[in-house]
Amino acid sequence: MERRGFLKSLAGAGLGAGMLSAWGAATPAQAAGLEDCLAVVMDVDACTGCGACVQACHERASARVPQPVSPIPASRWGRDRKPDWWGRRNVTDRLTPYNWLYLQSCTVQTARGERRVFMPRRCLQCLNPPCVSLCPLGAARQRPTGAVYTEMSLCFGDSQCIAVCPWHIPRLQAGVGPYLHLAPGYLGYGQTFKCDFCEDIISDGKPPLCVAACPHGAQHFGPYAEMTALARRMAEERHGDLFGLQENGGTCLIYVSSIPFRDIEASLLRQGLISAGRPSLRPAGASLERENDLVGTVLAAPLAGAALAGLRLLRDHWRDKDEVSAVRCSASFSVCCGGSAWSGRWSAASRICP
Repeated sequence: MERRGFLKSLAGAGLGAGMLSAWGAATPAQAAGLEDCLAVVMDVDACTGCGACVQACHERASARVPQPVSPIPASRWGRDRKPDWWGRRNVTDRLTPYNWLYLQSCTVQTARGERRVFMPRRCLQCLNPPCVSLCPLGAARQRPTGAVYTEMSLCFGDSQCIAVCPWHIPRLQAGVGPYLHLAPGYLGYGQTFKCDFCEDIISDGKPPLCVAACPHGAQHFGPYAEMTALARRMAEERHGDLFGLQENGGTCLIYVSSIPFRDIEASLLRQGLISAGRPSLRPAGASLERENDLVGTVLAAPLAGAALAGLRLLRDHWRDKDEVSAVRCSASFSVCCGGSAWSGRWSAASRICP
């Protein structure tokens, strides 16, 4: 297929998918009524910080993210975004394009003294993910299992998924992806990467690699309904706290801890352990509702601009006519549009067009 034809089909498919999803279409997990949805319960009290889950995930991620081209093309739009983690692809103390899970750790002061807390952090796999609903090219997708993944052939690294994620989980790698074969420097910045819930593995009924690698039984995997019941029971037994059950409308990763998560968050902040690639635990409301309110405005803007451009074109056309012809055209427009009210609106619109 020629480049021009590919661009047309890609733009059409992406715009169509983006508009349909942006208007609040149900995600696959919702449409399935959560019957096929899977989830993980993370027992923070049982996690020792051994790092086995990090290693298992890192091997998968490293094998799936390609080496960027060199040199990485600079953007011609004044947005010189070239984040390159290739030289740091072995970093595991934060989320990167090559590291989709890391151990977030801090010291928390409790009634029994100081305690070291370990939390494996990755994409929470939202039940109603904003990244899926608002990706402009439809690259972010969701399986009925709840796995949120990226169709890499459609990802151009515009980073909208990072912006709308309540925890800014996805990470951008420049110099990779289909934009390099189309219009590097003009179209795209790279690709974004994150945990995909081992979507191909769990579809076969097997647990994610991080769960299978845990030697201490700190992670539990199974149907969403069973896992949410387990999480509630564990929290009740230890008078503990839950994170992920309600955050952002619910997620497929639910943390259980005897220490309130607000105390863990406060400790992370005090110890300077929240930054890019090191997400916070701040409670996130159903951000998709706020984003959907903005979508209507964003999609309506081009229509309003087209309407204004049409008014200007017609005004310029009429300006070249003599006064009599202009009056006749105005009268015809008024009759066709149903009365003098429309004629008055047209005249007013013509006056505000510079």
